[in-house]
Amino acid sequence: MSIPAPTTHMPNNLKNKIYATAVGRRKEAVAQVRLIAGDGSIVVNGRPADRYFSSIIAKTRATSPLSVLPKSKTYSVEAKIRGGGSTGQLDALTLGIARAISSLKAEYKSPLRKLGLLTRDSRVRQRRMVGMGGKSRRKKQSPKR
Repeated sequence: MSIPAPTTHMPNNLKNKIYATAVGRRKEAVAQVRLIAGDGSIVVNGRPADRYFSSIIAKTRATSPLSVLPKSKTYSVEAKIRGGGSTGQLDALTLGIARAISSLKAEYKSPLRKLGLLTRDSRVRQRRMVGMGGKSRRKKQSPKR
């Protein structure tokens, strides 16, 4: 019996077309992003981004890093996002796309930095405090008399 070779979940025709990969994080969300030669579409967890994120503003924020690229360069984005809520996932996706684009050429880094797309938002949920009634900032009510 021979052991089968490890397989990847990527077809052979896409292996040569991946231009950049990056990871974006926000709160509990982690986005793994790949830039592929394509038409500028964004696919998140196997669904188009406009169906994955419901609001119109989400589509604008997700495509904002791609606006730095010249018109002649078009890349499609494939992302796998885990954890967090919708806002955290959207911010993680935006950061991942911006990091992937900045790794393509050094000249893309400056406009992305000016738009604030390469800065990771490090704010996370505050932990639950002991003796606070199950919340982080709530205090138990004191008796009035």
